[in-house]
Amino acid sequence: MDIFLLIIGFLFALLGIIGSFLPILPGPFTSWIGLLILHLTKIVPLNWTFLGITLGVAIIIWVIDYFIPALGTKKFGGSKYGVIGTMIGLLIGILFLGPFGIIIGPFAGAFVGELIKDSKDSAKALKAAFGSFIGFLTSTFLKFITAVIFTGFYISIFWEYKDAFFNIGQ
Repeated sequence: MDIFLLIIGFLFALLGIIGSFLPILPGPFTSWIGLLILHLTKIVPLNWTFLGITLGVAIIIWVIDYFIPALGTKKFGGSKYGVIGTMIGLLIGILFLGPFGIIIGPFAGAFVGELIKDSKDSAKALKAAFGSFIGFLTSTFLKFITAVIFTGFYISIFWEYKDAFFNIGQ
């Protein structure tokens, strides 16, 4: 049963890396589930502190993932209209466009929001929309790095207990 959990846990860790690029899966949280499954084996002792800290990190990354595109909009000169447009665009994009909505929605929302504020300044609106896209790339990179680190933790913990998993030397 431990080998089965080991394999399933590793698949979750890898799925978390893939989920960093797919808006359908919360990447770091999925990798964290892999860590949890590894700790549920009889061989690896439960470490609630480690699991709690990594869960906290996964939740923080998941929450800020929704705000980073708006921050990118603001950083690139977007107004409150562009930031609100980014958030609305993100929600509408996810609902109606699926995985591509997380890219297209904030970009279009920031652009439309800035055009509502000042319909004559399409260059500024485009710059704010670009900021939203940069925010999306930043968020994706952050999720990817976190999922890779969690997968590295998984491999490191497994490596520490590999002999017990495969009864080597007994």
